Amino acid sequence: MNNTREVEVVVIGAGQAGLAGAYHLRRTGFEPDRDFVVLDHSPGPGGAWQFRWRSLTYGKVHGMHALPGMELTGADPARPSSEVIREYFAAYEREFDLRVRRPVDVLAVREGSGGRLLVETSAGDWATRALINATGTWDRPFWPRYPGQETFRGRQLHTAQYPGPEEFAGQRVVVVGGGASGTQHLLEIAPYAAATTWVTRRPPVFREGPFDENAGRAAVALVEERVRQGLPPKSVVSVTGLPLNDAIRQGLADGVLDRQPMFDRITPNGVEWNDGRHVDADVILWATGFRPAIEHLAPLRLREPGGGIRVDGTRAVADPRVHLVGYGPSASTIGANRAGRAAVRDIRRLLAEAEGEAVAA
Repeated sequence: MNNTREVEVVVIGAGQAGLAGAYHLRRTGFEPDRDFVVLDHSPGPGGAWQFRWRSLTYGKVHGMHALPGMELTGADPARPSSEVIREYFAAYEREFDLRVRRPVDVLAVREGSGGRLLVETSAGDWATRALINATGTWDRPFWPRYPGQETFRGRQLHTAQYPGPEEFAGQRVVVVGGGASGTQHLLEIAPYAAATTWVTRRPPVFREGPFDENAGRAAVALVEERVRQGLPPKSVVSVTGLPLNDAIRQGLADGVLDRQPMFDRITPNGVEWNDGRHVDADVILWATGFRPAIEHLAPLRLREPGGGIRVDGTRAVADPRVHLVGYGPSASTIGANRAGRAAVRDIRRLLAEAEGEAVAA
C-alpha cells in the first residue's frame, strides 16, 4: 500500500461510456490526476471502435451518437469507422484534457482500507472513493459450444476477429447470429464466397419504419428491467430488431439472408441438423455477440444468483461506490452518454454525504 495513489474517482475504460464519465467529472470540477484518473488497456484512443474491421465504414455505422460537449462533424462516410472514431476520441481527450493513461490493465478491484476501493493494475495501485466501470464487452466475445466443434477441420472465428470480406473468397461460410453484425458479415461476404449459410437460434425480427424516441425508451426499459433483477444484461439491439433498410431488403431478395434454424452439431466438414440435413463449410463465423468484461470486479462479490450485477440506474446495488456505465441499458452510444452524467451526479452526492455536505441534483 505504500506506493498506492489516492484519488476520488477511478474510471476504468476510455470508450464512449468512460469518456462521457470523465467529461462530466471534469465539467463538475474534478481535476485529472489529482481527483480522478482514467485507465484504458487499449493501445490508443478509440475504445472498441479501433478494432473494428476496415470494411465497416462510417456510413454503415448504426446509431453512433456524439460524445457530450463535442460533435463529430464532417466525417467521410466512406472511411473506416475505426479511423474516424479513433481520431474523434483522440481529439476529444485532448480538447477536455482527460489525460487517459494507457495501456493499463486493471487486474482486480477489491476492498481497500479506510472505506476506499483498491484498484490493482499493471501500472500500480490506486485507492479510490468511487469507481466508474466502463469496460464494455469487446474483450469478452461469446463463443457458443456445440457438439463436434473440436472436430471441425475448417476455420472458426468470431466477429471480434473478423478481417473483412476478401479473406473468404472462394470459401463456403456459415455465419451464426441474428444481430446486426451477422447480417453485415453476410452481405459483405456473399459476393466473395463460394456459398454462404445463415443460421440463428431464433427467427430474426426485421423492424419497419423509423426507430423513434418512444421505441428506443421501450427497448432500453426492457434491458433495464433485467439488470434491476440482477440478471445478465441483453444488448439494446437484441430487443429493437434489425432495421429493414435497402441493403437488408436486397439481401432478402437475393436469398443471402435466407435464415436457417440453428444446426444441432458440427462435423469435420461442416454443420448438421437432426433431420439429416448437412451443409459443407470451410469457415464458421460466430457473430454471437459479447458479454460484459467485469471479471476484475469479482473480489467485490457484486454478482447476484441470476449471474448479473443488480444495478439501479448506474449504481451497483451491492456497493454504491461502484457505477457501471455502458452496461445493460447504457450499452448504446446515447445510453453511455446519459449514464456517464448520471454516474457522476450520484458519485458527487456520495462523496458529499461522506463529507457531510449537500449536493444539488
